[in-house]
Amino acid sequence: MAGTITIEDRGHVRLIGLNRPEKRNAFTFDMLAELARAYTDLADAPEIRCGVLFAHGAMFTAGLDLADVAPRVAAGDSITGGARIDPWGLYAERCPKPMVVAVHGKCLTLGIELALAAEIVVADESATFAQIEVARGIFPFGGATIRMARAGGYQNAMRWLLTGDEFNAEQARQLGLVQEIVAPGQALERAVEIAQRIAAQAPLGVAATLKSARLAQQDPEAAASTIYDEVRALMGTEDARAAVTAFVKRETPVFTGR
Repeated sequence: MAGTITIEDRGHVRLIGLNRPEKRNAFTFDMLAELARAYTDLADAPEIRCGVLFAHGAMFTAGLDLADVAPRVAAGDSITGGARIDPWGLYAERCPKPMVVAVHGKCLTLGIELALAAEIVVADESATFAQIEVARGIFPFGGATIRMARAGGYQNAMRWLLTGDEFNAEQARQLGLVQEIVAPGQALERAVEIAQRIAAQAPLGVAATLKSARLAQQDPEAAASTIYDEVRALMGTEDARAAVTAFVKRETPVFTGR
């Protein structure tokens, strides 16, 4: 895909890159839609089992190019450009496949919210974060008001959402936004390693885990009520049988998603 988003496949893993480095990867309205299309293509690619989001250039993202985005939002234009999948999981369907995010340099506003919408975030030691919408006369509209409090607790989230103050990678880990911190320049490599590890697992098992965990965030009792039926169905799949056979033979199973 040409333009402000790059695509690269490595086996069952797809790398999606923010590619507007000359403007600090600030999102124009069209770039938001292009990213939504990239996530939709990832969701629809049967051979892709996990995605990695990263950024080209010196930083992850400066957030929004407000001069371009504000008039379009005020006019009520679609943030996803009509794509079926919304990378932020608010305005259309959430990506049904696991996403790992690699963060380096500054990560502002919608960049933080992309991380919060993902499953795993790797940040290098250089990474800094700030949710600065309150300093721009607006408020976070990519999910931070929902997911940051869920990840780190209401008051911990408010410390950053209401001030717009910058916080570092270690503070982001304490908040639950970041799961691993690595040396500068190593975030993408580590994110790909994790994604490849996910992609090596049984796709149906990964999908069921993701579905159950996401439902549990919204309705724990509903999630609990579905677990036994879900696992019974998985027990009859080719992948589950292959796993048992490989266990008995002390081999590594190869999963097909059937």
